[in-house]
Amino acid sequence: MKLHAIIIGSEAQKPLHYVETAEVIASSGIIGDRYYYGVGTFNKPQLSQQVREISILPFATLSECNSRLGSNLDFLDLRRNLIIEDFDYDLLKGRTFTIGTAQLRIVRTCPPCRYLSRLLGEDMMQGLKYIGGYRATIVQSGIIRVGDGVQPALMV
Repeated sequence: MKLHAIIIGSEAQKPLHYVETAEVIASSGIIGDRYYYGVGTFNKPQLSQQVREISILPFATLSECNSRLGSNLDFLDLRRNLIIEDFDYDLLKGRTFTIGTAQLRIVRTCPPCRYLSRLLGEDMMQGLKYIGGYRATIVQSGIIRVGDGVQPALMV
């Protein structure tokens, strides 16, 4: 598995952009991203913020989503932070894993929402049904870079 892209945006409901390198902070998020600053669309007191730290999308999801919708969306449109090539959920499930010098852990799925459908004018509930990605918590702060390997922690 390899980190294909890092995507952030400093404001809710505004376009996102690609970065080559990012600093991720345990229990907070990606420096430069809206959820790190607590200004994301879903930064609300009644929602668990632990699941807002980082979102992950398998690389193959974009192609499947575009096929389902007959669209030409970009990873930026899907509004997930990390795009991972050759993603293997079964290998990472329930385990801490390393990207660069950071350690993360998947905490739940990231299903599509009506907000994304309204934003894009596409039926994202159908486009990303069962393939919307994952939410992760940052266990150890560090630096991540496009091209970094994704390595599961050894089981003990």
